[in-house]
Amino acid sequence: MRRELLEAVSEETELVIPHGLTIEMLQAELSRRENLERRRQLNQDADVVRDRCASLHGFIREAWAVLHPPSTPYLEGPHVEFLCRHLEAITYGKFLEKQLDNRLLINIPPGCMKSLLVTVFWPCWEWGPAKSPWLEYITTSFRDDFCKRDCRRMRMLIESQWYQELWPIKLTRANDTYLENENLGWRRSVPFGSLTGGRAHRLLIDDPHSVDSAESDLDRERARMRFHESVPTRVSDVTKSAIVLIMQRLHSNDLSYHASKLGYIHIRLPMEFEADARCVTPIGQDWRTVDGELLFPKRFTREVLERDKAAMTQYAIAGQLQQRPSPREGGLFKRFWFDYRILTSVPPAAEMMKIADASSAVWIRHWDLAGTGENKRGARTCGVKMGKTRNGQYIIASVITTRLEGYKVRELIQKTAEADGRDTEVSLPQDPGQAGKEQAKDYVSITLDGFVAHSRREDGDKYQRAEPFSAQCEVGNVYLLQADWNEGYLDELCQFPNGFLKDQVDASSGAYARLPKGKPMNFARPHVQTMVRGVPALSTTTYMHWEGNLGIAPSAPPGSDGDPRGGHQRWT
Repeated sequence: MRRELLEAVSEETELVIPHGLTIEMLQAELSRRENLERRRQLNQDADVVRDRCASLHGFIREAWAVLHPPSTPYLEGPHVEFLCRHLEAITYGKFLEKQLDNRLLINIPPGCMKSLLVTVFWPCWEWGPAKSPWLEYITTSFRDDFCKRDCRRMRMLIESQWYQELWPIKLTRANDTYLENENLGWRRSVPFGSLTGGRAHRLLIDDPHSVDSAESDLDRERARMRFHESVPTRVSDVTKSAIVLIMQRLHSNDLSYHASKLGYIHIRLPMEFEADARCVTPIGQDWRTVDGELLFPKRFTREVLERDKAAMTQYAIAGQLQQRPSPREGGLFKRFWFDYRILTSVPPAAEMMKIADASSAVWIRHWDLAGTGENKRGARTCGVKMGKTRNGQYIIASVITTRLEGYKVRELIQKTAEADGRDTEVSLPQDPGQAGKEQAKDYVSITLDGFVAHSRREDGDKYQRAEPFSAQCEVGNVYLLQADWNEGYLDELCQFPNGFLKDQVDASSGAYARLPKGKPMNFARPHVQTMVRGVPALSTTTYMHWEGNLGIAPSAPPGSDGDPRGGHQRWT
């Protein structure tokens, strides 16, 4: 329209121009009208965009193109919406309404947009669409250049024409490590190793470990101390302020382990779904249903994932991809060795081998005693009760773990011996040196006076001591009594020797070493009617040995293909 009108004027057509109106004045008027029309159209479009940005997920979809070239399009992944809902729960106080703290731990594989989502998009969304431009942020990572990178990204997004037209928030100070807006909201970025001083409404910790530092006991200990001693005091409001830790798992004793013990709301999203370890939080759960289902298939297809896994170690796959920093079926023990090896009851004492010919005990409870001092702050005292059937099968009937110290440990051992009864012998390790002898003597002669108790020196390291026990587990010769401790016990076994905790493995190795070896001659005893899953088992008047399936609680029905050992208890 404007061009046609100007052409008409320049060609001296019959267009009537009011007296005194110049071409320049006409051009200015036309420009004004065009700007008014453009602003009207923009306002209409802006309202639509603002509506789409009302959710953090919608904001990310709209803002992605501001930070990325057309060659890097936004790829949708269900994990983005899942994480956004949890961050919004902090923004709108939904966790506080449920009497939960604003403490969130997110374990997710690399390449899933975790840094952008938590440390760039979320703060920009809270300042703009969420109408909280006064919020303060401290963001931190293990590397200084990562801190600066994400601070620059946030600045780029805030100062973009797209953002300013929708949420005109002006930055009064801006550099690579600090942003401040006209509403007194700010963002400071510091390396995790320099996290001292200052408080904010949001403390965002993005990958506090590097791959190398996670393998260093010293570096992990420094990070742990900083997490426990500095992080809790970096928030402005002790009730409402939020701490978000987002990272890939790199070690079993990394900061994720410590955060999970402090009651953080925990999101764990493995690259390949594990149905038996589904992530469930107060506001949702992992959406996947099939074992092995991919987390982000639009970016990490099955072909891409298998290619990458071929170049990785099993330990890296378990930690960085599956968010389990040791293989599920790796190391010295494998979880599937215990399939169909969970008992609902233990056999009668008559079917158990005696610890010694002259002893009445058929069970042994071996204690692994936690040391004291700086290097033992995470260790526990553990007691494993184990027995051996006359058919040569090993049964673990009880596992006790504690971090009690001093006389409280002695009380626990004494009370456990009373509860176990006279058919259980108590076994204790004897540390080398005179002090170890005196400690063992004190336990046996005082704490366990009146019980069958012995102490013995242990040879070799923990790995060497665990190997014979591992061999029995591998051939399916070790059973567990169904109880709450089963999962934690199997987790520790499967993480050994890379796991942080080793006390349950050491106590099991000690108990196994003290049980009689070999298989006794068949023997007879009176008729006993046994029950298997509520059905009478096959019985005869003469019994020789226990085959090992009494009370097993598999998911497959008795005798089905799913139960490789058959479906009933046979006494022969």
